[in-house]
Amino acid sequence: MATTTHTHPNYMGIFWVLLVLTVVEVGLTFLGLPKMLLGSLLVILAVWKAALVAMYFMHLKFERKTLAMIAIVPFILCLFLILMLLPDIRPA
Repeated sequence: MATTTHTHPNYMGIFWVLLVLTVVEVGLTFLGLPKMLLGSLLVILAVWKAALVAMYFMHLKFERKTLAMIAIVPFILCLFLILMLLPDIRPA
């Protein structure tokens, strides 16, 4: 029976990446970008941070691919619903 070696993730490295992404998010709010662009960038960075937390701190990186699909499908459905309802949003 073959054994696989499991290396421990670099938790401090992930922490520093999350810290830099948070600083970038805070910095973006001070740039005076249009609200739609700012919101889109903040959501992209938040999803990136959530994926890092899920992959490394919740150890999902080492799980089966079916578990990843269970997590990705609701995200895709949510994104689809947001895009479908976007034309109904009235500008303020």
